[in-house]
Amino acid sequence: MKAVQYVEFGKPVEVREIPAPEPGPGQVLLRVTAAGVCHSDIFVMSRPPADFGFAAPLTLGHEGAGVVAALGEGVTGPNIGDAVVVYGPWGCGTCHACAQGRENYCPRAAELGIRPPGLGAPGALAEYLLIDDPRHLVPIGDLDPVRTVPLTDAGLTPYHAIKRSLDKLYAGSTAVVIGVGGLGHIGVQLLRALSAARVIALDVSEDKLELARASGAHLAITSDAKAADIVREATDGRGAQLVLDFAGVQPTVDLAAKCAAVESDLTIVGIGGGTLPVGFGLIPYECSVSTPYWGSRAELIELIDLARRGAVQAHVETFALDDAPEVYDRLHHGRINGRAVLVPGS
Repeated sequence: MKAVQYVEFGKPVEVREIPAPEPGPGQVLLRVTAAGVCHSDIFVMSRPPADFGFAAPLTLGHEGAGVVAALGEGVTGPNIGDAVVVYGPWGCGTCHACAQGRENYCPRAAELGIRPPGLGAPGALAEYLLIDDPRHLVPIGDLDPVRTVPLTDAGLTPYHAIKRSLDKLYAGSTAVVIGVGGLGHIGVQLLRALSAARVIALDVSEDKLELARASGAHLAITSDAKAADIVREATDGRGAQLVLDFAGVQPTVDLAAKCAAVESDLTIVGIGGGTLPVGFGLIPYECSVSTPYWGSRAELIELIDLARRGAVQAHVETFALDDAPEVYDRLHHGRINGRAVLVPGS
């Protein structure tokens, strides 16, 4: 089968022919219908594979949608031909966190060598994907897999981040979204669908600010030296009750702190490496700072239900598997509007 692989540190991805996997006991084989491309892939490829504890080559892609193609011995639940998406942050399945569906916070995954597809295990940027357990599959019915697959990360991550702060998003409150890329534009939609907050979006790109407006932002402004002052002015000097930083680089982390209100939540979602000093007088009083990771299985089910109701939809650009090297180059240089999705066989 054809697969997009990270083969050598410092080199572009390669589209290669590799053997198709076969499901063993308890496993499920998917014929991939759509797979998302993410900045996290670039983060993984920014270091030698040994730094992450896996060996190259690695098939990339942690956002996967597909049709059940084969079932391993003993598998019950999914049927051949079912359309599904994949819950990515796999855990041990038996600990306290996993028992609640919060496999994204499984404390045993690392020691057991359990890794998400595309981030250590073979991923979805291929014609077929092997799933280690049917519990990681969420049915999508007749939803378009191309527009639905980004919800498994680009949707689930902001959904989890926003849901934990909903008590602060009362009528008259403000939420600031910094970075309106693959995650941020879905974050804007979720804020509008789930809360009464006014949504202010910040980005350096006019194309992405236009995407923010189309996604429902009440105000979209350039992320520059004046941005924090504009947010303060728009909130009568108070700042925002929730600030979501989807970039996580040092300038956006600094900006996030300047936009936050007293008793606010400041949530750094992006993995750009920025840091925030926390201490008395350094951030607003009772400002809670968090760095969430992905979301729970239950939250992915909830998110798919929101998509089925038309409350959220990813803006996507579609490509063939053979286009992967160009797609990653465009993503690295900020030339993807929304989310890039590769479609095997297209």
